[in-house]
Amino acid sequence: MPEEPPPEIAELLGCGGKIEVADIGAAAIAETPPYKKLIDLGLARLNAFDADVRQHDELRRIYRGDLALFTQILGDGSEQILHLASPASGMTSLLQPSSPGLAFFNGFTAFGEIHGSERVTTTRLDAVEHLPNLDYLKMDIQGAELQVLQHGVERLRDCCMIQLEVSFVPLYENQPSFGEVDVWMRDQGYIPHCFTDVKRWSISPVRRRNSDRAPFNQLLEADIVYMKDFARVESWDDEILRRTALIAHYCYDSFDLVGHLIAKLQDRGSLPPGSLHRYLELLNKSRQPQAQ
Repeated sequence: MPEEPPPEIAELLGCGGKIEVADIGAAAIAETPPYKKLIDLGLARLNAFDADVRQHDELRRIYRGDLALFTQILGDGSEQILHLASPASGMTSLLQPSSPGLAFFNGFTAFGEIHGSERVTTTRLDAVEHLPNLDYLKMDIQGAELQVLQHGVERLRDCCMIQLEVSFVPLYENQPSFGEVDVWMRDQGYIPHCFTDVKRWSISPVRRRNSDRAPFNQLLEADIVYMKDFARVESWDDEILRRTALIAHYCYDSFDLVGHLIAKLQDRGSLPPGSLHRYLELLNKSRQPQAQ
């Protein structure tokens, strides 16, 4: 059967080939990840990292042919200890839980209880065989995100957008804070684009409505999206502009960013005159909000 024609936005942007997506910690499949629409439309391929092979059948069911599975535990390439918490808590990590950090929040001492440990050999992201250079990365690995980033600079050289979980109050020993991650990302030429989720939690021992999960004001963690720094946009090649626009449109509804990128491509002569007007027409056609 012939392939389906690309969606109108993708056709307008004229990206070459599929976007290479990586999800490190891909077993968190209870929520629909932001990149799924790209894959459903045939615009991207998922490189999923999960050391628990019991999760692979479900990932195959969801993503079918546009999927490559990796079992490596990513880190700095050294031998480390994996601290095993209850699967329901989601707190299994290469980092040891911090007793003071856990005790600060209602319920977290129980969530962070360690039931066992195992010695593992980590793999640097740059050393993973058969992994392409990445256009888009999503990562949630309980405090070890910066370690993976620091050892994946080559794979991420042209990465357009990176979504990370960051912590405001570390729950693990030696866990980098949001500030440390942010400084490193800026040094690599990225700036924050948006928060997709900001989680607050109640401080022990006071509870709201007698619930651990009903917060007052204390920040716990967030999912943040970074994009390449626009101060350096003149050094981006056209394909990075196109792919950033495609990810911003389908994953984050960042229509103003897409419009700005299309205008840049028009100015370079890489898209025909009228492309921005056509994009805004397509937004109106799909009843999306138009920039003012």
